[in-house]
Amino acid sequence: MRIAILSSFYPLRGGIAQFNASMIGELGKVADVKAFNYSRQYPGFLFPGKTQYVSAGDISIPVDAEAVLDTANPFNWPCAARKIRRWKPDLLILRYMMPYFAPSLGTVARLMPRNCKVLAITDNIIPHERHFFDKPLTKYFLGGVDGCLTLSGSVAEELHSIKPSARCHVAFHPLFSHFGERIPREEAERRLGIAPGGKNLLFFGLIREYKGLDILLEAFRTLPEDYKLIIAGECYGSFDKYQAIIDSIPGKDRIHVFQRYIADAEVKDFFSAADVTVLPYRSATQSGVGAAAYHFEVPMIVSDVGGLRESVGDTGTGLVAEKPEPDLIREAILRYFSDEALRASCVESIRREKERLSWKGFCTELLNFAESL
Repeated sequence: MRIAILSSFYPLRGGIAQFNASMIGELGKVADVKAFNYSRQYPGFLFPGKTQYVSAGDISIPVDAEAVLDTANPFNWPCAARKIRRWKPDLLILRYMMPYFAPSLGTVARLMPRNCKVLAITDNIIPHERHFFDKPLTKYFLGGVDGCLTLSGSVAEELHSIKPSARCHVAFHPLFSHFGERIPREEAERRLGIAPGGKNLLFFGLIREYKGLDILLEAFRTLPEDYKLIIAGECYGSFDKYQAIIDSIPGKDRIHVFQRYIADAEVKDFFSAADVTVLPYRSATQSGVGAAAYHFEVPMIVSDVGGLRESVGDTGTGLVAEKPEPDLIREAILRYFSDEALRASCVESIRREKERLSWKGFCTELLNFAESL
């Protein structure tokens, strides 16, 4: 079987590229696989971060990918499709993250030969920050694919709300393993410049409005003095409103901010120092942060949005706050630390999930679903 994957690969950085590298490595054990990359993923003015490319400290898996698709140039899209067709794949896998990609990916999908199945891995169907054009663009994309593999049940529901007839299969996010192993907590705290001891909360990943960092800061405001908060991630947009909240908190010296892109080599430092990871999201589908937390066996406290309940509450790997509100997040944090047996149970549940959420299992599900299309 010949499988083409069109998505972001090295030297592009980020969770999607990391996911794709692990996936192609596993699929390559049972099929002939070729990676097709973006020649331009986003125009510079649309990208809110500092760089789209790997930098020093990123433990990226190099992938020999052919850069073919310029998402911002419609004249390029038929050319990209021709290059993929020339390789004669039996299956084309596309990654769909947001409606911006719908015109380019939807066009490429429509230009595949009839004997090539097109499968989309849909990280999101409706984006967290919504616009009037989201549904029309997503409908255009879905019209070009044969089936969708979602990473949570909530995304599958959104998919069927837009296209009830869509062929769909839910396969949960496998675990990232390229970040290395845990290091001793004391060493991690030393590397981060954090005093040892106490109860360490971790907010990790890109800082965006829907992720609710302000909610966590308000929850932290009245926590006892033995609690510390570690904030690690690049902010998309201004950090000013979060800094204003931090400055207003009496215990602000217990808040440690690393407001930058966290290189892969540093990830283990943050999770090894943490007692629990907090995801106070206002909206969510699945979470790559959760996959990293599982790898390092760090339980999670999440809000009851999107697929977070099914991935955390239903598996016993953490606690779920009913709403993304400061009082409820605070209550969950206090409950977690007040019950030693609960904490041990969460870690044990994570260890069971680690056995289930393998790349081999994910790719087997993907291929079986593709075969059914």
